[in-house]
Amino acid sequence: MANEFSIDNTLCSALEERRAANLYRNRRVLESPQVPNVVVDGKSYTAFCSNDYLGLANHPAVISAFQHAANQFGVGSGASHLVAGHSSEHHALEEELAAFTGRDRALLFSTGYMANMGAITALVGQGDAIFEDRLNHASLLDAGLLSGARFQRFLHNDLENLQTRLDKTEAERKLIVVDGVFSMDGDCAPLPELAALAKKNNAWLMVDDAHGFGCLGKHGGGSAEYFGLSQHDLPILMGTLGKAFGTFGAFVAGSETLIETLIQFSRSYIYTTAMPPAVAAATRASLRLLQEEHWRREHLQQLIFRFRSGAQELGLQLLDSFSPIQPIIIGDEARTLAIAEKLAERGILIIAIRPPTVAAGSSRLRVTFSAEHSLAQVDQLLNALSDVVGTSSGSVGE
Repeated sequence: MANEFSIDNTLCSALEERRAANLYRNRRVLESPQVPNVVVDGKSYTAFCSNDYLGLANHPAVISAFQHAANQFGVGSGASHLVAGHSSEHHALEEELAAFTGRDRALLFSTGYMANMGAITALVGQGDAIFEDRLNHASLLDAGLLSGARFQRFLHNDLENLQTRLDKTEAERKLIVVDGVFSMDGDCAPLPELAALAKKNNAWLMVDDAHGFGCLGKHGGGSAEYFGLSQHDLPILMGTLGKAFGTFGAFVAGSETLIETLIQFSRSYIYTTAMPPAVAAATRASLRLLQEEHWRREHLQQLIFRFRSGAQELGLQLLDSFSPIQPIIIGDEARTLAIAEKLAERGILIIAIRPPTVAAGSSRLRVTFSAEHSLAQVDQLLNALSDVVGTSSGSVGE
């Protein structure tokens, strides 16, 4: 007789509940590089769901740098940075990222999740206070909860609500944490105002610029460059390398003291294997391309403008975003899935984003653009949306 409390029997009900609520997630198998025209599960699509915003993930120079470094250093780093895994490629990338961001130093992490977890838990703990935007990325929220500090979430981009919460804290060490560009809405945090508020309240400001770094700013320096924020204004800057840079990993940039603190106290830095040196070398190539090829950001803005103009003509409900993230709000989970499926039938791949990633009733199609997309492909997307809007049950903008 099977044990009714076995792990499978215990977990199965939660899976069934998720299926019934149209919230079940399925993995797809990508069989091609990260380019606009992809092959997924044996079918060809024009994809608008990658975070490869500048189209560098498949760039020949980036691939060549990876191959050359793999020939020189091998594939794995073999150890953590503090044991024997910190290669000359890692070190050079950190120096170049520090110079690019205008910070004293930068520190590489293996993933963005680990960078956020490592930085926040090293900087605040029991007796301290952390204040996070409600729409922050899950890694920031998880880090805040696990830090041991008094954790509070303020209303999205609401400075008054944040100030009210700051007024009530008695903690000496206060950390304000926001996304630079919010991953599901595509809008920006009001960073100059947040920087001023942090100074006024003797708090530190940390920004996760995963989706702004490389895309925003005249030179691709991200939210800090776009808003003109120095290290003094924005002391803790996190950026990821697996999106606009097209490679993998993340970094935290700031003062000499900040970086030394993370090296000594950040558990997700100390106790994990360093990224492969070849990945660091590929990222150095991406950084050079990002600075030399300004046309990528310019073309990206053309694509965004073309899409937003066309989508508004179709009556689609967009959010206030000038970033490569352009969500179309649908609302109902089942209808969001149905529209995504109809788009797939027309050769367009866009992922339906549903709770718990977004709030209930705000399910959406998360459209993302790459500098490798053409204007003709944007028109293909708009034409498909026009067809689907006309055939789907209910109004898409409802």
